[in-house]
Order: sequence, then C-alpha cells, then structure tokens
Amino acid sequence: MARHSFIQMTKLPNVKGRISYITSKSRQENLYATYRTADNAFWSNLARESQQEFQRSGAEGKCIEARELIIALPEVYTQYEPQQVLEDFTDEFRRRYGVECVSALHHNKRKTNYHIHLIFSERKLLPEPDMKIAARSVFFDETGKRVRTKKEITGDDGQIRKGCTVIKKGEVYESHLFTVKDDRFKSEPFLREVKAIYTDLINRHISDLEQQLKVFDKNSVYLPTKKIGKNNPKEEQIKKDNEVRMQWNHEVDRALVSQVPEDEIRQIKQKWITERIRLSIDVFGKCPEKLAGIITTATAKLALLISKVLTAAWELKDKLFRETLEKEYGSKADKKAVDTADIVTAPAKETITEPKSPSVTVTATVLETDVVELPKPQIPPRPVMPPEATAFPRLQKVKVTLDKHNNLIFEAERERTKLEIELSDLKGLARLTKKKELESKITTKTEEIRTLKAGLSGIVRQHGFATVQDFYTAFYTAQRATEAYQKECAKWEESYGEKATPKAETMHEKLQRYQEMADRQNASQPYRNRDKGAR
Repeated sequence: MARHSFIQMTKLPNVKGRISYITSKSRQENLYATYRTADNAFWSNLARESQQEFQRSGAEGKCIEARELIIALPEVYTQYEPQQVLEDFTDEFRRRYGVECVSALHHNKRKTNYHIHLIFSERKLLPEPDMKIAARSVFFDETGKRVRTKKEITGDDGQIRKGCTVIKKGEVYESHLFTVKDDRFKSEPFLREVKAIYTDLINRHISDLEQQLKVFDKNSVYLPTKKIGKNNPKEEQIKKDNEVRMQWNHEVDRALVSQVPEDEIRQIKQKWITERIRLSIDVFGKCPEKLAGIITTATAKLALLISKVLTAAWELKDKLFRETLEKEYGSKADKKAVDTADIVTAPAKETITEPKSPSVTVTATVLETDVVELPKPQIPPRPVMPPEATAFPRLQKVKVTLDKHNNLIFEAERERTKLEIELSDLKGLARLTKKKELESKITTKTEEIRTLKAGLSGIVRQHGFATVQDFYTAFYTAQRATEAYQKECAKWEESYGEKATPKAETMHEKLQRYQEMADRQNASQPYRNRDKGAR
C-alpha cells in the first residue's frame, strides 16, 4: 500500500539568508544540485520592497519576504540525475504559478531523507517600475508610516526627530518593482493543491503501484506528525506533540482492530480535538503547549469507547456460546423423549396391499416428419475469480494475527485494571509497604500496553500496508469481492454444473428422440431380401 507524501510550507522572514543557507556546499552535508529562475538582484529587491511595505503597513510580527516548500522524495529518486529532478520539480511550480524560484536538492547527514527545498516569491515583477512623485512635501515617522503634517515628526525643539523622513515636492517618495502579494499562497487550498500536484509528479516515476505515494487525508481518523527541521527552536515542543499524536494514532489502530466504526472515531476526533483546539484558540489565542493535553484527553475518550465495544463483544460471544450449548443438548433430550413416546403409545399401523393394475402395452406409431435440429445452447464459462478476491486468504491471515494481538492488549489492560483496583483498596500499613510495588507494576504494565498498541501498525507494515486503516479497507474490499464471486459460482453450478436439474423436454425434442431410437433399431436389424420367399 502507498505511503503518505510529505510536503511542508514555511514562511521566510529573511529570504536572502535562507537562499544562501540551502545553496551553500559548506553549510550542507550532502548538496547534490541547485537551480535558480532569477538572479540575486531579484531577491535583494524583493526583500527590500517587502520590508518597506511591511513598515508602511504598521503591522506587528515579522515581515514575510517569501515562502518555502520542503518536498520529501522516495529513495528510488536517488537513481535519477539530481539536476534534472530538481529542474523538473522547480519548472513545474513556475509553470503553474508564474513566480520566480530558487531550489536545492539535499540528503540529510545519515542519508535517510532525500528532499527538495523550493523557495518561491509571492510577488511578480512589474513590466515597468511604478514611481510615485510627491505633489507636495511628504512626511514619514520613525516607523516609516506616512503622516499628514510636518508637526507630527517635529520634536519639542522644533527639529525633525531622528529617523523621520521628509520627501520634498517633485521627488520620488515611493517606488514599486513588484506586484502586491498573491493571497492564494497563504491559503489552505493552495497547500492542498501543491501536495496533490507534487504527489502525482513523484508517482509518475514510480512504476510499482505499491510504492507510490498518496496525500494525507485531512479528514482521516489519524493525526499527522510534524517534521523537525535542523536547528528548529521549537524542537522539544514538536517532539512532545508528535509523541501524543502517535499515541492517538496507535489508539485509532486499536479501535479499528476492535471493530469500532470509523464514523465514531471521527466523531471523537471532531468533538475532542478539532473543536477543542478551535475553542482554545478563541479563548487563549495560539498556545501550542495546550495541544498535548487536548490530544491526551481525546485518546482517553477513544480508549474508553474501545473498552465498551470489546466488553460488549465478549458478553455477546459468551451469550451466543451458552445459547448454542443449550440448544444443542436441549434438542437432543427433547428428541429422545419424543422417540420413546412414539414407541410406547403409537398404535400399530395396518399394512394395506393395493391390487396391481393390469399392464397395458401401448404401441406408438411415429410418423416420419422432417426434423429440424435446433442449435444446442452454449454453456457460459465458469466465473473467474477477481484480483481482489485472490488476496482474501492472505488478508484473512493478517486479520487473525491482528485479532490475536488485540486480545493480548485486552488481557494486559484487564491485568492493569486489577492492579489499579488493588492499589486503591490498600489501607493502613499495607498502603505504605505495597504502594510503590503496585505503582511500579502499573507503570510496567502501561508501557507494555503502549508497546503492544504500537505493534499493530508494525504488523500491517510487514505486509505492505501504510496504516491499519489501509489494511482494513483492502480486507473488506477483498471480502466483498470473495462473497460476490462465491455467489456467482453457486449460481453457475446450479444452472450448468453436474448437479444441475435437467430441463423439461419439449414435444419437438421428444419426437426427435423417438426418431433417433427408431433409426438405431432399424440399423441393428439384419438385412433380408424381400423376394427370397417367392423364389
């Protein structure tokens, strides 16, 4: 099954510095190729104009001079010529969006991450520079903001304050080499579009369908993890978030194996993660440190749902087992009692012999007629097993393995619950002597459960599936295909197989059969000359 593609976009407050970093052989462990669609002057002018516009706007935060895409490539791409790969990916972006780019193709230090850095401008060069000439004196304060009067930039001493600017009449007070920023580049639909474009481009050069990539579904039951870049100041926070995200994903795997419907998993994700994050932003603003607590709570809610589903399944299984036993042994006992009653109370049956009907021999004369043979109906070929059904036996074995693994988790959770109950029931001296021992056992058991849950995804990956969800999608598809194929085979056997019921014979078929019998009888008679007696 396909893996997910990784394409990430970041903001660049210092585009010249970033370009220097990604294209420097001395600062990169493994730099294979670089590519530019515009020279250094373009990027210097872009940075300067972006900063000037940011100052005039009076906005808070950092000025965004450009944006960068990080595109992870499968290792199969190391077989291709690096410069050609880089130019193909860069030219594809420039062709679609019409903006200038700088790109570089890297490997990380351990050569486990083959990727492209693609920096692009959100602005385009104007055909001609746009110059604004002052019709009268123009005044700017220390922040670069334009003010109406000279008095607003004058100090108590009557002199123009340091940092303020006066543009005299007839001079250029503002010039533009670039268009305004294209707002689509900061929208969520743009990023989704780019991910789809580059995922498709990557897959064009991967012939093996099982190795091709797919875009991560935002509405998936899983949570995506974040890549930690080199020298990222938020590394620890991202690691913590990734850990709780993986715990949620492992719990989702457990839920899928436990036959929890995907819709119910999505409902918990929507209610306890998506909506809670939105509420947290509305109340506290963007606080990344609150994300871990939100996801942890959601994971606990999902674990509770799984426990209820598994408990109900065990109870139903036990009930059906007991009902089967009662039905089995109860029916045998009832049958034995009925048979005994028949032997004792049933009256003897009188045997009546009916008189045989006299045998009557009927000789039928079949007139010779022109018999027209009809073409025999063609038997259609036996149904062919579809490719989806051929994989079902293998997938069924994987499912059995997952079910057994899930039972181990369930038993470990029951053992942990017993330990927790035992800890809560401790009183007096026992609470002082056994508390640490029980807490240690609970901690060990919790770590065991966490390892077992992570093992579910490992099982499906061994058989070529990216996630447990992907496996069950393939499994249910194969199951439906198998059931449909078996029904088609049963229908074919009923109509054309060895045990098929013969069709009723038509009158024409009877006449034809009688004629064939007469022909065979005449052919078996010895030849006699009709004139032999006369002689």
